[in-house]
Amino acid sequence: MVQSTAETVDGFLAEVGPERLDYIVRFRALCLGTLTGWEEVMAYGMPGYGPAGQPPVVCFNNQKQHIAFYTGARAIERFQDRLAGPGIDCGKGCIRYRNPKRIDFDLVEDILKAIREDGPKGACA
Repeated sequence: MVQSTAETVDGFLAEVGPERLDYIVRFRALCLGTLTGWEEVMAYGMPGYGPAGQPPVVCFNNQKQHIAFYTGARAIERFQDRLAGPGIDCGKGCIRYRNPKRIDFDLVEDILKAIREDGPKGACA
């Protein structure tokens, strides 16, 4: 995993190359807009979001070969039919997009809404 040493999310964004910056900024905007009232922190070397004083529930990261979206296993299971497709690889609690152009941001927003409704169930790492 590529981990940033940035202390803030703005610092993290400054490290992202121009070919992926718009996608990463869009992840951030969706997290901030959908997970209202949750804290934005740098955790595990990446932006994370969770209720105040609790470990992050959602994270995203700019990896060497993909953009990673850490949602937890429950969200991946719940949305598995919409996550099927070329260029999308799901692990136990992570969605990896090898081609950022394949990111379905409507689906990302739906996942964030479901996580928000379910409440914090565990950290993103």
